Amino acid sequence: MNHFERRLRTLAEPVDAASLAVFRMLFGALVAASAVRFLLKGGVARCFVEPITFFHYTGFEWVVPLSAPVMTGLYVAQAVFGVCIAVGLLHRFASIAFFAVFTYAHLADVSNYLNHYHLVSLLALLLAVVPANRFAALDAKLGIARASDVVPRWSIALLRFQVGLVYVFAAVAKAQPDWLLHGQPLQIWMGSQQGLPIVGPLLGRHDVALALSWAGFLNDALAVPLLLAPRTRRFAFAMIVTFHAVTNQFFNIGIFPWLMPIGATLFFEPSYPRRMLPKLFGSLRAVSPEPNAPSRAFAFALACFVAIQVLVPLRCFAYGGDVIWHEQGMRFSWRVMVRKKSGSITYRVRIPGRVRDVEVHPRRYLNDFQEREFAGQPDLVLQLAHRIAADVGRTVGHPVEVRADAWVSLNGRPPARMIDPEIDLAKVTDGFAFARYILPTPPGPPAVFPDREPLSQAVERAFVGWLDASRRTALDQN
Repeated sequence: MNHFERRLRTLAEPVDAASLAVFRMLFGALVAASAVRFLLKGGVARCFVEPITFFHYTGFEWVVPLSAPVMTGLYVAQAVFGVCIAVGLLHRFASIAFFAVFTYAHLADVSNYLNHYHLVSLLALLLAVVPANRFAALDAKLGIARASDVVPRWSIALLRFQVGLVYVFAAVAKAQPDWLLHGQPLQIWMGSQQGLPIVGPLLGRHDVALALSWAGFLNDALAVPLLLAPRTRRFAFAMIVTFHAVTNQFFNIGIFPWLMPIGATLFFEPSYPRRMLPKLFGSLRAVSPEPNAPSRAFAFALACFVAIQVLVPLRCFAYGGDVIWHEQGMRFSWRVMVRKKSGSITYRVRIPGRVRDVEVHPRRYLNDFQEREFAGQPDLVLQLAHRIAADVGRTVGHPVEVRADAWVSLNGRPPARMIDPEIDLAKVTDGFAFARYILPTPPGPPAVFPDREPLSQAVERAFVGWLDASRRTALDQN
């Protein structure tokens, strides 16, 4: 038996299926609840009906928002398939179907991109591959899947890898001066919430923002090694839950603060649910080895998946410069909350035969949310330029030139030109090549807003606010 075959047999070693079953239940319940919440809050109308312009991903131009009833149906299907995943009913079909409908909705408009949407798609795809329906699943009880107390080791290792990768690359993204030396963009975001009771006096302070920036970096950098070590695993899980609870309190980032702690449960010993809830999960019966080790073809496919997941986030380094400015390779690279951009974009349309350019404002094509999202993303500025060129060209009956006056502030820096104003964007083709229409990153550090009072005074004001709130609560109860 050669080394490769020994490794395959190691991957096939049986481990308790309980932790994989719990992850399946929690993941399915979370995505189902998220779909229902999206529907109840009018997300279909806001994201897919009211906008008149949609941005596409390179290579996925064919993915477009469908009619309102169909998009509503896609989210209803997400909820149904999420419940099926949770209870383990038709698990593989439900996971694949959920992956398909969720990913389609995700790809329908780039301005809706969030890192955790990408993670949800990947985890759903992996759940379709791993045998998560062998234990505590309706498939096993109905005879659709082979009932077993164990699963092969690779099934949990693969999901651990995907969750751990997010933390690793999130730490890499934060290991840069804006985050670690200047506390930006966290100070900008926290400063907007200084009106909150009790903690308000502390928010927006540079020293507090810097401390929280380092806390976020250390959480991401230490999460995986601490979760992998049995002695520090519980501490790491508590750290992760606390960190995501705080971010959920201050930032509207969807299900991400719930998804990551659920993923962190995979790093515990696979039998942990039996110790916590023995009446529900029972005891582990005799462990029998897997009938067969993974085939070479299957192992090769897994290796290719792992390699792709590592290389895709690294592609941003191939472009040089600062990725949070030029954005090439930014998406799908797990660069979570590392940049705050605000911008003002005006298009200048040059029509042959006319002396003056015609100014076109993005507001004619975008809603408020899209306008905020697109302003700092050069490829979206380019896509809208093409849309404007097509519309004006169709009106005047011949091609026109489109240029952009794009002034963007990065992490509080003074606004700087992001797009070369002399380049006709109507002639620029979007793709994966280096974008020469994007100007270099503006020099200098980000803005830092100095603290107006010592930290001790801010803490005292926060404490006084807490006492006042406590007294008012006591009076109300009496």
